[in-house]
Amino acid sequence: MTEMFSTPFRVAAFEKVSYEQYRQDMRELFPDWPEERLYAAYDAIELPCRATAGSSGYDIRAPFAFALGAGEDICVPTGLRVRIQHGWWLMLIPRSGLGFRLYTRLANTVGNIDSDYYQARNEGHIMIKLRVEASEKNLPEPRRFEQGAAFCQGVFVPYGITLNADAAAERTGGFGSTGQ
Repeated sequence: MTEMFSTPFRVAAFEKVSYEQYRQDMRELFPDWPEERLYAAYDAIELPCRATAGSSGYDIRAPFAFALGAGEDICVPTGLRVRIQHGWWLMLIPRSGLGFRLYTRLANTVGNIDSDYYQARNEGHIMIKLRVEASEKNLPEPRRFEQGAAFCQGVFVPYGITLNADAAAERTGGFGSTGQ
C-alpha cells in the first residue's frame, strides 16, 4: 500500500536575509535596541524545519524574546526569506495551540508569501505580525515567547491561474507592494 504514496515535492529553500537588511528592518520597529542586541537576535535566527516526517508545517521560531498582553500586537522581523518554485506559495498561520488555547493569531489571519517575493527590494524579508485576541479576564498575564520558541508555521501550497491570466508585471517592492 505504501508504494501508492509518493514523497512530497521539494519546492523551496529557506535562507537568512543579510544582516544589513535585518538591521534596517529592526531599527524601524525597535529604534532603541543597541547594536549588540540586534546582532544577537540575528545570530539566533534558525531556519524553519518540520517537527516530524509527517508534518506539513515548518516551525518559524522567534529570533528574540517578547511578551504580548491582551489586545496587544507585535511585528516580528524573522530574518528569513524563502526561495519558492513558481506555482507555489508559502501560507503562514499561527501554531494551532497558540490560537486555540492562547487567543494568539496573525494580524492578517493568513500570511501569503509569493514565489516572487524573494527578489523584492527588502530581500523578501518575512515579517510576521502577531496579535493576542483576549481580554484581561481570560488572559490576565502577558503571553511570553522565549527566543527560539516556535510561534508560527508555514505550509507550502500549490496554486493555479486562470486560462486568460496575463499578469506580466514584476515585483519591485516588499510587503504590500503589489497593490500600489
